[in-house]
Amino acid sequence: MEQQDKKRLLSLIIYRAVVITLFLGVAVYLDIKNALSVKEIAIRFFYIIIALTYLISILYCFLLKYLLDVRYHVYLQLAVDIVLITLLVYFTGSASSNYSLLYPLIIIYAVIFLGRRAGLIVASASTIAYGLLLDLEFYNVIPSLILEAYEYKVTVADVFIRILLHMVSFYTIAFLASFVVEQERKTRHLLEEKETEFAQLDLLFRSIIESVDTGIMTIDLQGRIKTFNRAAEEITGYSFRQIENKRIHDVFPEFAALLLPANHYEPGRNRMEAIIKTPFEKRINLGCAMSALKDKNDRQIGNIIIFQDITEIKRMEENLEKSKRLALIGEMAAGLAHEMRNPLASITGSIELLKQEQNLDEVNKRLMQIIIRGKNQLESFVRDFLLLARPLPTTREMVKVNDVIEEVVENVKLSKDWSDNIKINQKFSENVETFANRQQIRQIMHNIILNAIQSMKQGGVLELETSCVKMDGGRDYAQIKVADTGCGIEPANIKKIFEPFFTNKEKGTGLGLTIVGRLVDGYGGKISIESKLGQGTDCIVWLPMNSMEIPPLVA
Repeated sequence: MEQQDKKRLLSLIIYRAVVITLFLGVAVYLDIKNALSVKEIAIRFFYIIIALTYLISILYCFLLKYLLDVRYHVYLQLAVDIVLITLLVYFTGSASSNYSLLYPLIIIYAVIFLGRRAGLIVASASTIAYGLLLDLEFYNVIPSLILEAYEYKVTVADVFIRILLHMVSFYTIAFLASFVVEQERKTRHLLEEKETEFAQLDLLFRSIIESVDTGIMTIDLQGRIKTFNRAAEEITGYSFRQIENKRIHDVFPEFAALLLPANHYEPGRNRMEAIIKTPFEKRINLGCAMSALKDKNDRQIGNIIIFQDITEIKRMEENLEKSKRLALIGEMAAGLAHEMRNPLASITGSIELLKQEQNLDEVNKRLMQIIIRGKNQLESFVRDFLLLARPLPTTREMVKVNDVIEEVVENVKLSKDWSDNIKINQKFSENVETFANRQQIRQIMHNIILNAIQSMKQGGVLELETSCVKMDGGRDYAQIKVADTGCGIEPANIKKIFEPFFTNKEKGTGLGLTIVGRLVDGYGGKISIESKLGQGTDCIVWLPMNSMEIPPLVA
């Protein structure tokens, strides 16, 4: 506030200098023309007052830097200005001078800076100075310097009336100025309160908008983006600076179906789901809703679009649907496996008896080998079916993941799918464990590692990595990464690899990764597969390390 008063005082000093410059021009004109027969002494003192005012104005500017209390500075200017104006009135004709009109200016700025009381004090001081000047000149205590062309016969009544009129006008101006200034201060104070309330309300509104986890975006009627909250930036990957004032059709063309002409509404049209692509080429599912943005006159000025990231929800829906299908397949598998086991047992017994014959020709031997291979394939298929249908076992323990992976690798090296051109890189962290059934963890790792080496028929690099990570609000998970440099998976097939019976292998059943997905989901874990055709595949499995994080047993 004091800094503001100093600026106003500086403006007053500048204004005073401008007025004095105007007076200087008048004095020079009168001196050159001498049109009104001005006495030389009067014009000389007029110059002196002007020069003195310039000098005092410069002094004010210096004092403004050093006086700590602005009120002292104002009182000093008030006193000096009353003296200067009184001298100016005296040198320009006293009772006949028009410069007495400058007294009200002092009264007004006294009220502005110091209030009504100071205004009344200055009005009193101005009345005393003016009245004293007229009285001293009337009684010839001081010489008269009025213009020769306008010599007046001044009476006591004239002096009294002039003093009285000036006094009344001075006090009237003081009261009116104080009334106006007080009203202005009240209005300004009320405005400041309203501005403060509005600022607080605006801050609260912005805090709410920025704190919610829902993306909020507003657009005008031309479809240009005007606001974009923090959650919207996090969800979409765009910053507000990147998209401000851009057309929504250019940034989010997927939202075009939501936009309607002003004052037009269709039931159900204001909600939709969309898949957008972030600046990082990531695709996310959004649930969107739109409503009209209206002003205080209920006139539409734009639209509000609210959206949420439902990618995880859609994934859960897909997993639920997949679990339902797997549950149905499991029920079928249990019955089918039971029905198939008895014929397989009969075939196996019969073949074993026939093999005991001594006189078997080469044709019969080849036929028996074909039957045995077909029997083995059926037994493998039934075994996988049973794994798919079997519930998670109640017998669980803390399984050391690193040990299980090493066992699986040793077994896989003995299989026909292994190639000596495959190089294994291991990077194991210590104490990577999960609370599960050891046999099923071995089954998970066997199926994933077997798929990896089968994709590298010409050899390659098999990377095995384990670590402990925190996910889902700080929970501890065992992270298992199996990466290969094999043939990779086509992008169109990535979503199908966990579906039953989907396979690109000649002898595969298409149940290996289906079993892996069911077991991982059953333990409350997660699995992610990323692949580039011709470059290889990365498979990452996350399994809970704490028994408290395992979901209830699945029947």
